[in-house]
Amino acid sequence: METTLALPQLPPHDPRTPALSVVDMHTGGEPLRIVLAGCPEVSGSTLLAKRRYMRQHLDHVRRRLMFEPRGHRDMYGAVLVPSELPDAHLGVLFLHNEGYSSMCGHAVLALGRFALDFGLVPAPSAGAGEVRVNIHCPCGLVAAFVECEGGRSRGPVRFHSVPAFALATDLSVEVTGHGKVVVDIAFGGAFYAFVSAKKLGLDVCSAKTRDLVDAASAVTEAVKAQFKITHPDSEDLAFLYGTILTDGKDSYSEEPTTNICVFADEQVDRSPTGSGVTARIALQYHKGLLELNQTRAFKSSATGSVFTGKAVREANCGDFHGVIVEVSGQSHYTGIASFIIEDDDPLRDGFLLK
Repeated sequence: METTLALPQLPPHDPRTPALSVVDMHTGGEPLRIVLAGCPEVSGSTLLAKRRYMRQHLDHVRRRLMFEPRGHRDMYGAVLVPSELPDAHLGVLFLHNEGYSSMCGHAVLALGRFALDFGLVPAPSAGAGEVRVNIHCPCGLVAAFVECEGGRSRGPVRFHSVPAFALATDLSVEVTGHGKVVVDIAFGGAFYAFVSAKKLGLDVCSAKTRDLVDAASAVTEAVKAQFKITHPDSEDLAFLYGTILTDGKDSYSEEPTTNICVFADEQVDRSPTGSGVTARIALQYHKGLLELNQTRAFKSSATGSVFTGKAVREANCGDFHGVIVEVSGQSHYTGIASFIIEDDDPLRDGFLLK
């Protein structure tokens, strides 16, 4: 017997009860929860000021959406806000289990599709095969290029990064449980430490995720304690976001190179990490291992998903010689949801298991 079900609605509740509506997507397995409605206005004259305001005054929104029982330890989110930049179609604040990132490549790839499909950019002209979406991220303006057909998104999305550069190479740090370890640090919209997992006694392709997380977290804590991160444009960007463990295959090859990113509070990226790919390409270019417009494939050891990337042109950031990197990947819609936040719910602001 054929049954027709009504579309889901919120259960009966006090209309004054806060509600949050979201669209859920993923890119290479890494989730993105985009806030459609219910977030209070985020004040601030600049995007970085809005980021500071949300952290200081609206952090309960992040916790309610990222943490259990509505989210989980590895949930990722985006709050769309107006941008002060005249060329930007939208501004975005990135949310994770610890706070607020300066850049997120997998989110930019998803937001490119979202912006086109939800009418945040002008409709493409008839026959257009690609639409440009200018997304103002905390690190700067990032251009996403969305394949389209009949005015809707289809296929992969690519983006052009802010100037990416190597901050430090062959840096020796004392890592708890591993002794002295040599790492590199590079910026791809956010700063990462890079090290071959083999230097930590692990195979990034076959080791247990928990072991990779523990090793990467130890490196992150060591770098934070022993090296000062600086950015020429803003102190808001001067922090180490996480550590990326690689297979050590940094020289150019047509074969994919594998990595895993552990960021924020031991959060594991399921994708190859868009901003991490950006930083890793900048690092390889800096070391002379990669030429302009040589495309490399980057594989996630968590899911096997693949991004491609290449350095498309040189670009400076302050005194640092860097590159603009193009990253390409595929995002998908997974659903739409609305959440109510009842006042008598003792877990309304969320929780994380340790």
